[in-house]
Amino acid sequence: MKNESKKTRTECDLLGCVEVPDNVLYGVQTMRGLENFAISKFRLCEYPRFIEGLAIVKLGAAIANHAMGLLSDELFGAISQACREIMAGRFHEFFPVDMIQGGAGTTTNMNANEVIANRALEIMGHARGEYQYCSPNDHVNCSQSTNDAYPSAIHLGLYATHLELRRHLEALIAAFGRKGDEFARVLKMGRTQLQDAVPMTLGQTFHGFASVLRGEVDNLDHAAQEFLSINMGATAIGTGICAEPGYAERCTAAIREITGWDVTLAEDLVGATSDTVCMVGYSSAMKRIASKMNKICNDLRLLSSGPRCGLGEFNLPARQPGSSIMPGKVNPTQCEAVTMVAVQVMGNDAAIGFAASQGNFQLNVFLPVSAYNFQLSARLLTDAMDSFRTHCVEGITPNVERMTANLHNSLMLVTCLTPRIGYEAAAACAKKALHDGTTLKEAVLALGYLTGPEFDETVRPEKMV
Repeated sequence: MKNESKKTRTECDLLGCVEVPDNVLYGVQTMRGLENFAISKFRLCEYPRFIEGLAIVKLGAAIANHAMGLLSDELFGAISQACREIMAGRFHEFFPVDMIQGGAGTTTNMNANEVIANRALEIMGHARGEYQYCSPNDHVNCSQSTNDAYPSAIHLGLYATHLELRRHLEALIAAFGRKGDEFARVLKMGRTQLQDAVPMTLGQTFHGFASVLRGEVDNLDHAAQEFLSINMGATAIGTGICAEPGYAERCTAAIREITGWDVTLAEDLVGATSDTVCMVGYSSAMKRIASKMNKICNDLRLLSSGPRCGLGEFNLPARQPGSSIMPGKVNPTQCEAVTMVAVQVMGNDAAIGFAASQGNFQLNVFLPVSAYNFQLSARLLTDAMDSFRTHCVEGITPNVERMTANLHNSLMLVTCLTPRIGYEAAAACAKKALHDGTTLKEAVLALGYLTGPEFDETVRPEKMV
């Protein structure tokens, strides 16, 4: 870490003693984690929601342990203050461990235990590392194991992440809805299979984008409900060893009160301790959003292609020069960025699914990689939606003349002739217009199916939407 002190303190564990920089709140086991796992280079301190989840879990445990007489008033006061300070965003720089780690999260759990213990020692007037007064294991980790504290913290962190992602998704939906209202009277040609279809409004196109994303809000909410089930009190394998009877219920109630969320204790702690599939469900919901955003951005890129030789029906905001060799070129970079995020989210979903299948017996040690990929997907989607909304969607403007020309030049206006002259006759008119390079009206008049006024009365695109 940066700004580590040259002055050290000696801390020991079962493997021996280690010199720890004196100005950090973590301790010996965090130091070992730093030595052993420099893998992804993504550190826990980059995921504040996860750190807050750890602090909430430790505070809930402290409340239950104090109520059951396992923590003195002094220890409880110091530990709870330390937890609340971390929940408020303080001391996150002292969570430097790599997100990818062996041990099913033990390094992360001990990182939290050590930071809380050392901060509690400061509050009580002791020096960092004087664990005889407040121990990371005996006091902060009292009645817990990594195998219940770590997944419960993940669940709480992921639920907070869900609420943040949801807000950004709703903001994007609202932006598409506003554009739909703005373009409500702008006529254009709709397309299926990349071919002309029938008329619609540009507003219908954008309301359609809003609609397909709006349904995903409920899917996210449904999937996130599983995060509110935790296994605190399960300890090592779900049997509750080293936890007093009633602790699990007291701890869960405390966490429910701290968060204000409907947090519940899992019905079967043995099953819950080995099961990580809840992340699979929510990751799948994120993949659905990624798939839809990918489709939307590809539509925007195609419909705005040009500016002269493409469809060019509307303009995406010009944000930066698009070429180092072609002067004046501007690319749809915001759409491209979103489609790249979509690809990454789909890949992360595969990793989460594989990780959930790897558990053995009473524990799934792949939780760290699942949490890492989950948080990465959520962060990418959140940031991409925000950037896409502010730098692209809100600045889209229509090319009304181009859309009008495309609309009236389309042979598929012939569809509205079918009720009047029949399908076969209408098809013959479209075929002749395409073959002769004329307008649809000229072909209909040449074949004698309608007069000019009759055609104008029948073929009215604004009535077809």
